[in-house]
Amino acid sequence: MAKGTILIDEARCKGCGLCAPVCPKEVIQMATDRRNAKGYRPAQLVDPEGLCTGCAICALICPDVCITVFREPAPSKRSRDRHKAVFA
Repeated sequence: MAKGTILIDEARCKGCGLCAPVCPKEVIQMATDRRNAKGYRPAQLVDPEGLCTGCAICALICPDVCITVFREPAPSKRSRDRHKAVFA
């Protein structure tokens, strides 16, 4: 399964909440305990189990481009075949 994470620029986030409901892994929430300098409750990543796949749906829907997505590169077919040969 793909692994990833996101970084939210909380200072720029206006708390519109569009990112949270589109997250297929439900790991984005709106902050309830703080506000940014503009007075908005920013989005935050809540992913203690590492469920984020880096799908980038949140980044695509963010109107203020506050979300940066990071993905671990998928193993190449060659390395997967080598892994199968070693452990087969």
